[in-house]
Amino acid sequence: MLLNAVIITLREVLEASLIISVFLALSQLLERKLSWLLLAMFVGAVGGFVYGQNLGAVSMAWDGMGQELVNAGLHLLIFLSLLVFMISVPHQHKKRWRIVTLLATITAVVVAITREGSEIILYFSGAMSIPNMLLPVLIGSIVGAGIGISVGIYFYYLLINMRLKYGMWLGYLFLLLVAGSMISQAIEFLIQADFIHAGKPLWDSSILISERSVIGQLLYALVGYEATPAPIQVVAYVSSITIIAIATVISYQFRIPPHDD
Repeated sequence: MLLNAVIITLREVLEASLIISVFLALSQLLERKLSWLLLAMFVGAVGGFVYGQNLGAVSMAWDGMGQELVNAGLHLLIFLSLLVFMISVPHQHKKRWRIVTLLATITAVVVAITREGSEIILYFSGAMSIPNMLLPVLIGSIVGAGIGISVGIYFYYLLINMRLKYGMWLGYLFLLLVAGSMISQAIEFLIQADFIHAGKPLWDSSILISERSVIGQLLYALVGYEATPAPIQVVAYVSSITIIAIATVISYQFRIPPHDD
Protein backbone atom coordinates (compact mmCIF):
# COMPACT_ATOMS: atom_id res chain seq x y z
CA MET A 1 0.00 0.00 0.00
CA LEU A 2 2.92 2.34 0.73
CA LEU A 3 4.28 1.91 -2.80
CA ASN A 4 0.84 2.40 -4.32
CA ALA A 5 0.45 5.66 -2.39
CA VAL A 6 3.84 6.86 -3.65
CA ILE A 7 2.99 6.06 -7.28
CA ILE A 8 -0.55 7.48 -7.21
CA THR A 9 0.46 10.73 -5.49
CA LEU A 10 3.56 11.10 -7.65
CA ARG A 11 1.47 10.70 -10.79
CA GLU A 12 -0.97 13.42 -9.80
CA VAL A 13 1.49 15.88 -8.24
CA LEU A 14 4.06 15.54 -11.02
CA GLU A 15 1.80 16.76 -13.82
CA ALA A 16 0.68 19.86 -11.97
CA SER A 17 4.20 20.47 -10.68
CA LEU A 18 5.69 20.43 -14.18
CA ILE A 19 3.06 22.76 -15.60
CA ILE A 20 3.41 25.21 -12.70
CA SER A 21 7.23 25.19 -12.74
CA VAL A 22 7.50 25.74 -16.51
CA PHE A 23 4.93 28.55 -16.48
CA LEU A 24 6.61 30.09 -13.46
CA ALA A 25 10.01 30.00 -15.17
CA LEU A 26 8.69 31.38 -18.45
CA SER A 27 6.86 34.16 -16.61
CA GLN A 28 10.10 35.12 -14.90
CA LEU A 29 11.99 35.03 -18.20
CA LEU A 30 9.30 37.27 -19.70
CA GLU A 31 9.65 39.58 -16.67
CA ARG A 32 6.05 39.13 -15.61
CA LYS A 33 4.77 39.46 -12.06
CA LEU A 34 4.50 36.13 -10.28
CA SER A 35 1.62 37.05 -7.97
CA TRP A 36 -0.70 35.28 -10.43
CA LEU A 37 0.75 31.95 -9.26
CA LEU A 38 -0.58 32.27 -5.72
CA LEU A 39 -4.02 33.22 -7.02
CA ALA A 40 -4.08 30.38 -9.55
CA MET A 41 -2.89 27.81 -6.99
CA PHE A 42 -5.50 28.92 -4.46
CA VAL A 43 -8.34 28.80 -6.98
CA GLY A 44 -7.09 25.43 -8.26
CA ALA A 45 -6.94 24.01 -4.73
CA VAL A 46 -10.50 25.14 -4.05
CA GLY A 47 -11.60 23.72 -7.40
CA GLY A 48 -9.88 20.41 -6.66
CA PHE A 49 -11.57 20.16 -3.26
CA VAL A 50 -15.02 20.95 -4.69
CA TYR A 51 -14.57 18.58 -7.62
CA GLY A 52 -13.19 15.83 -5.39
CA GLN A 53 -16.09 16.12 -2.96
CA ASN A 54 -18.60 15.85 -5.80
CA LEU A 55 -16.95 13.12 -7.86
CA GLY A 56 -19.67 10.66 -6.90
CA ALA A 57 -22.41 12.84 -8.36
CA VAL A 58 -20.28 13.69 -11.40
CA SER A 59 -19.57 10.00 -12.05
CA MET A 60 -23.27 9.18 -12.18
CA ALA A 61 -23.97 11.82 -14.84
CA TRP A 62 -24.21 10.95 -18.54
CA ASP A 63 -25.11 7.32 -17.91
CA GLY A 64 -22.24 6.76 -15.50
CA MET A 65 -19.58 8.31 -17.74
CA GLY A 66 -19.58 11.77 -16.15
CA GLN A 67 -16.15 11.61 -14.56
CA GLU A 68 -14.47 10.39 -17.74
CA LEU A 69 -16.14 13.08 -19.86
CA VAL A 70 -15.37 15.89 -17.41
CA ASN A 71 -11.73 14.77 -17.09
CA ALA A 72 -11.42 14.63 -20.87
CA GLY A 73 -12.81 18.16 -21.02
CA LEU A 74 -10.35 19.40 -18.39
CA HIS A 75 -7.40 17.95 -20.29
CA LEU A 76 -8.66 19.51 -23.50
CA LEU A 77 -8.95 22.88 -21.73
CA ILE A 78 -5.33 22.64 -20.57
CA PHE A 79 -4.29 21.84 -24.14
CA LEU A 80 -6.16 24.88 -25.49
CA SER A 81 -4.59 27.08 -22.79
CA LEU A 82 -1.12 25.90 -23.79
CA LEU A 83 -1.93 26.56 -27.44
CA VAL A 84 -3.10 30.12 -26.70
CA PHE A 85 -0.08 30.76 -24.48
CA MET A 86 2.44 29.69 -27.10
CA ILE A 87 0.72 31.70 -29.83
CA SER A 88 0.52 34.85 -27.70
CA VAL A 89 4.08 34.95 -26.34
CA PRO A 90 5.67 36.42 -29.53
CA HIS A 91 3.40 39.47 -29.20
CA GLN A 92 4.18 40.50 -25.62
CA HIS A 93 4.85 44.11 -26.60
CA LYS A 94 1.07 44.46 -27.05
CA LYS A 95 -0.90 44.92 -23.83
CA ARG A 96 -3.87 42.86 -25.02
CA TRP A 97 -1.59 39.94 -25.86
CA ARG A 98 0.04 40.14 -22.43
CA ILE A 99 -3.43 39.84 -20.90
CA VAL A 100 -4.19 36.84 -23.15
CA THR A 101 -0.92 35.20 -22.06
CA LEU A 102 -1.73 35.75 -18.39
CA LEU A 103 -5.26 34.37 -18.73
CA ALA A 104 -4.00 31.29 -20.58
CA THR A 105 -1.38 30.72 -17.88
CA ILE A 106 -3.85 31.07 -15.02
CA THR A 107 -6.37 28.79 -16.74
CA ALA A 108 -3.81 26.04 -17.32
CA VAL A 109 -2.54 26.14 -13.72
CA VAL A 110 -6.02 26.29 -12.16
CA VAL A 111 -7.36 23.41 -14.26
CA ALA A 112 -4.23 21.28 -13.72
CA ILE A 113 -4.42 21.65 -9.92
CA THR A 114 -8.19 21.08 -9.96
CA ARG A 115 -7.83 17.89 -11.99
CA GLU A 116 -4.91 16.38 -10.09
CA GLY A 117 -6.04 17.67 -6.68
CA SER A 118 -9.44 16.02 -7.03
CA GLU A 119 -7.81 12.64 -7.59
CA ILE A 120 -5.63 13.02 -4.49
CA ILE A 121 -8.64 14.03 -2.40
CA LEU A 122 -10.60 11.04 -3.68
CA TYR A 123 -7.72 8.70 -2.86
CA PHE A 124 -7.34 10.11 0.66
CA SER A 125 -11.09 9.89 1.26
CA GLY A 126 -11.00 6.19 0.46
CA ALA A 127 -7.94 5.60 2.64
CA MET A 128 -9.43 7.40 5.64
CA SER A 129 -12.34 4.97 5.69
CA ILE A 130 -9.87 2.14 6.48
CA PRO A 131 -7.84 3.07 9.62
CA ASN A 132 -5.06 0.53 8.97
CA MET A 133 -4.36 2.10 5.57
CA LEU A 134 -4.15 5.70 6.74
CA LEU A 135 -0.54 5.75 7.99
CA PRO A 136 1.10 4.00 4.99
CA VAL A 137 -1.01 6.09 2.60
CA LEU A 138 0.02 9.27 4.40
CA ILE A 139 3.73 8.37 4.36
CA GLY A 140 3.61 7.21 0.75
CA SER A 141 1.76 10.35 -0.31
CA ILE A 142 4.35 12.58 1.38
CA VAL A 143 7.16 10.72 -0.41
CA GLY A 144 5.35 10.85 -3.77
CA ALA A 145 4.50 14.53 -3.39
CA GLY A 146 8.08 15.29 -2.39
CA ILE A 147 9.44 13.63 -5.51
CA GLY A 148 6.92 15.38 -7.76
CA ILE A 149 7.58 18.82 -6.27
CA SER A 150 11.35 18.25 -6.40
CA VAL A 151 11.18 17.48 -10.12
CA GLY A 152 9.17 20.65 -10.68
CA ILE A 153 11.73 22.72 -8.75
CA TYR A 154 14.54 21.16 -10.80
CA PHE A 155 12.88 22.12 -14.09
CA TYR A 156 12.23 25.63 -12.80
CA TYR A 157 15.87 26.29 -11.90
CA LEU A 158 17.04 24.60 -15.08
CA LEU A 159 15.04 27.04 -17.19
CA ILE A 160 15.74 30.29 -15.31
CA ASN A 161 19.48 29.65 -15.19
CA MET A 162 19.77 29.28 -18.96
CA ARG A 163 20.22 32.12 -21.40
CA LEU A 164 16.91 33.79 -22.20
CA LYS A 165 16.71 32.43 -25.75
CA TYR A 166 17.51 28.86 -24.78
CA GLY A 167 15.37 28.95 -21.65
CA MET A 168 12.36 30.13 -23.63
CA TRP A 169 12.72 27.48 -26.32
CA LEU A 170 13.33 24.68 -23.82
CA GLY A 171 10.25 25.84 -21.91
CA TYR A 172 8.35 25.80 -25.19
CA LEU A 173 9.52 22.24 -25.80
CA PHE A 174 8.33 21.12 -22.36
CA LEU A 175 4.92 22.72 -22.91
CA LEU A 176 4.72 21.15 -26.35
CA LEU A 177 5.24 17.69 -24.88
CA VAL A 178 2.80 18.37 -22.03
CA ALA A 179 0.20 19.52 -24.59
CA GLY A 180 0.55 16.22 -26.45
CA SER A 181 0.19 14.40 -23.15
CA MET A 182 -3.04 16.28 -22.37
CA ILE A 183 -4.62 15.26 -25.68
CA SER A 184 -3.47 11.66 -25.29
CA GLN A 185 -5.02 11.47 -21.81
CA ALA A 186 -8.23 13.11 -23.04
CA ILE A 187 -8.49 10.42 -25.71
CA GLU A 188 -7.86 7.76 -23.06
CA PHE A 189 -10.79 9.04 -20.98
CA LEU A 190 -13.03 9.10 -24.06
CA ILE A 191 -12.03 5.49 -24.74
CA GLN A 192 -12.98 4.59 -21.16
CA ALA A 193 -16.34 6.29 -21.73
CA ASP A 194 -16.84 4.21 -24.92
CA PHE A 195 -17.01 7.37 -27.03
CA ILE A 196 -14.00 6.22 -29.04
CA HIS A 197 -12.98 2.71 -30.06
CA ALA A 198 -9.48 1.91 -28.83
CA GLY A 199 -8.43 -0.91 -31.14
CA LYS A 200 -5.39 -3.07 -30.45
CA PRO A 201 -2.36 -1.40 -28.83
CA LEU A 202 0.36 -0.42 -31.30
CA TRP A 203 3.06 -1.74 -28.97
CA ASP A 204 3.80 -2.89 -25.43
CA SER A 205 6.87 -1.28 -23.86
CA SER A 206 6.04 -2.24 -20.27
CA ILE A 207 9.00 -4.64 -20.21
CA LEU A 208 11.37 -1.74 -20.88
CA ILE A 209 9.66 0.97 -18.80
CA SER A 210 6.78 0.17 -16.50
CA GLU A 211 4.07 2.81 -16.17
CA ARG A 212 4.13 2.20 -12.41
CA SER A 213 7.84 3.01 -12.03
CA VAL A 214 9.13 6.46 -11.05
CA ILE A 215 10.65 6.88 -14.52
CA GLY A 216 7.38 5.78 -16.09
CA GLN A 217 5.44 8.34 -14.04
CA LEU A 218 7.90 11.09 -14.99
CA LEU A 219 7.55 10.20 -18.67
CA TYR A 220 3.77 10.03 -18.28
CA ALA A 221 3.64 13.53 -16.85
CA LEU A 222 6.12 15.01 -19.32
CA VAL A 223 5.36 13.24 -22.60
CA GLY A 224 2.18 11.25 -21.88
CA TYR A 225 3.98 7.90 -21.85
CA GLU A 226 1.74 4.89 -22.34
CA ALA A 227 3.17 1.38 -22.38
CA THR A 228 0.26 0.12 -24.52
CA PRO A 229 -1.08 3.10 -26.49
CA ALA A 230 -4.12 2.81 -28.75
CA PRO A 231 -3.56 3.84 -32.39
CA ILE A 232 -5.84 6.86 -32.05
CA GLN A 233 -3.86 8.06 -29.02
CA VAL A 234 -0.64 8.07 -31.02
CA VAL A 235 -2.31 9.88 -33.93
CA ALA A 236 -3.86 12.46 -31.60
CA TYR A 237 -0.57 12.97 -29.75
CA VAL A 238 1.46 13.58 -32.90
CA SER A 239 -1.27 15.73 -34.46
CA SER A 240 -1.63 17.95 -31.39
CA ILE A 241 2.11 18.56 -31.15
CA THR A 242 2.25 19.33 -34.87
CA ILE A 243 -0.65 21.78 -34.62
CA ILE A 244 0.91 23.72 -31.74
CA ALA A 245 4.37 23.73 -33.34
CA ILE A 246 3.02 25.07 -36.63
CA ALA A 247 0.81 27.64 -34.89
CA THR A 248 3.78 28.86 -32.83
CA VAL A 249 6.07 29.20 -35.86
CA ILE A 250 3.36 31.10 -37.77
CA SER A 251 2.82 33.40 -34.78
CA TYR A 252 6.52 34.21 -34.67
CA GLN A 253 6.62 34.80 -38.43
CA PHE A 254 3.73 37.27 -38.31
CA ARG A 255 4.65 39.13 -35.14
CA ILE A 256 4.62 42.92 -35.45
CA PRO A 257 7.74 44.84 -34.38
CA PRO A 258 7.38 46.50 -30.97
CA HIS A 259 5.83 49.99 -30.87
CA ASP A 260 3.65 51.97 -28.51
CA ASP A 261 0.01 50.89 -28.19
